[in-house]
Amino acid sequence: MVNGRSPLEWIIDRYQVKTDPPSNIVNDPNDWAAEHDNPRYILDLILSCITVSLKTLDIVENLPDVEFRA
Repeated sequence: MVNGRSPLEWIIDRYQVKTDPPSNIVNDPNDWAAEHDNPRYILDLILSCITVSLKTLDIVENLPDVEFRA
């Protein structure tokens, strides 16, 4: 979690087609992927976030226990 949101939530929020009301400019992340000849861009981004999340979970689970003195 980062700032109370999962990486997947952030991607879903940022990578959706949106139209700016004042200008009617459409922001479509798929356009960027097409322009760069990388149609899997968003899918690869999601897969990378999943990989990082799983590796982080594995690291945290394997950290040694810490004892605090009262």
